[in-house]
Amino acid sequence: MSISLSSLILLPIWISMAQIQQGGPDEKEKTTALKDLLSRIDLDELMKKDEPPLDFPDTLEGFEYAFNEKGQLRHIKTGEPFVFNYREDLHRWNQKRYEALGEIITKYVYELLEKDCNLKKISIPVDATESEPKSFIFMSEDALTNPQKLMVLIHGSGVVRAGQWARRLIINEDLDSGTQIPFIKRAMDEGYGVIVLNPNENYIEVEKPKIHVQSSSDSSDEPAEKRERKDKVSKETKKRRDFYEKYRNPQREKEMMQLYIRENGSPEEHAIYVWDHFIAQSAAENVFFVAHSYGGLAFVELMIQREADVKSKVTAVALTDSVHNVWHQEAGKTIREWMRENCCNWVSSTEPLDTSVESMLPDCPRVSAGTDRHELTSWKSFQSIFKFFTEASEAKSSSLRPAGTRRSHRLKPEEP
Repeated sequence: MSISLSSLILLPIWISMAQIQQGGPDEKEKTTALKDLLSRIDLDELMKKDEPPLDFPDTLEGFEYAFNEKGQLRHIKTGEPFVFNYREDLHRWNQKRYEALGEIITKYVYELLEKDCNLKKISIPVDATESEPKSFIFMSEDALTNPQKLMVLIHGSGVVRAGQWARRLIINEDLDSGTQIPFIKRAMDEGYGVIVLNPNENYIEVEKPKIHVQSSSDSSDEPAEKRERKDKVSKETKKRRDFYEKYRNPQREKEMMQLYIRENGSPEEHAIYVWDHFIAQSAAENVFFVAHSYGGLAFVELMIQREADVKSKVTAVALTDSVHNVWHQEAGKTIREWMRENCCNWVSSTEPLDTSVESMLPDCPRVSAGTDRHELTSWKSFQSIFKFFTEASEAKSSSLRPAGTRRSHRLKPEEP
C-alpha cells in the first residue's frame, strides 16, 4: 500500500493527538494547539505535491480511447468504458484528466458537425476585426435559403459547446444520447435547414500579463553603492519568495484573464445576436427551436426582447427540462399565452413518455421525457419532438391549433 507525502507529514500529528486524548484534562491545551496547527495546513496544497504532472495528451489516441461503431467511447486495448478514477486518491488530478479529455471531445464533435453533418462553421461577430475575440456557430448550406423549415438547436449551460447536449453522456454512454447529431441528421433528412448555436462560448482566455514594478531606487538620489545593496537584497528576497512558491505550489497553473466576445458575452446575448443576424434573415416560413435546460431560459429571454418577430416567424418550440421561469424573467401575459399554444416542455419524470405533468407556472404544457435524468431528456424525447413539430406545421398550414399543444387546456387560465 502506497503512502502519500501528505500522509507522512500528518501521521505524527495524528498519533500525538491520539496519545494526548488518552490523557487527562491537563492535556486539553496541547490538543487545542495541535488542532490549530492542523487548521493551518493547506491539505489541497500538500496533495498537489503528490500529484503527477498535469500534462495530458491532446488526442483521443493519446488517451488510448476511441469511439466504436455504436458511438461508445472505449479503451483501444481493453475495450473498457472510460475510467474516471485512473489514479486512486488523486481526485483533483483525475478531474483535470477528465477535463482534458472533455476538450478533445468538444473538438471531435466540431469535426463531426462539419464532416459528418456537412454543416458550415460561421464566425461571429460577423463584422469582427482580425484581432478581436470571436466565437462561431454551425449552419447547414440551406439554413438561410430554405423556404419551408428551419430548426434551431440550443444546448444548456456549463462546459458543453455547439453540437452537445451533455459531455457526461458522450463520454460515459454514447454520441447519440450526448450530442445533437441525431437531431441534425433527421432534420436535414426531413427537409429542415439547421442552425446550431454555441451559447457558452462567451469569451477567450489569455494569460495575464506579468506586471514589472520598477525599483523605486532607480530614480532616487542615493549613492550607487547603496542602490546596488538594495537591489541585491531585493533580488535575494524575490529568489527566496519564488523558491517558496515553487515548493508550496509546484503545479501552479497560469493566471488567466477573460476577454469577452462582443455582443455574445452570455447565452442570452448570443441567442439574440444569432436571431438578429441569421434566423430573422432566413427565408423559412416555419422556424422550430429545440432548447435544453438553460437554453430554454435563453429562448424566453429572446422572446421577451424580440416578441413580435418571434411570434411572426416561430411555429413551435420544444423545450427539454428547461430552467426558464416566466415570473423571474418577467415575461408578459401575451408571451405566456403564446407559449401555452406553441411550446411544450419535456421534463425529467418517472412517468411514461409524453404523460402530462402538472406545472405551477402559467406557461407551456409540461410532459414527461420518459426519464428522471436531466441530461437525457433531449434524447429520450427525440421521437416525440419531431412528431410535435410535424403536427404544429400541419396545423399552421391548415389554420388549426397544433394538436401537440392541446394539452394547454389542463393549465389554469390566467386572471385578466
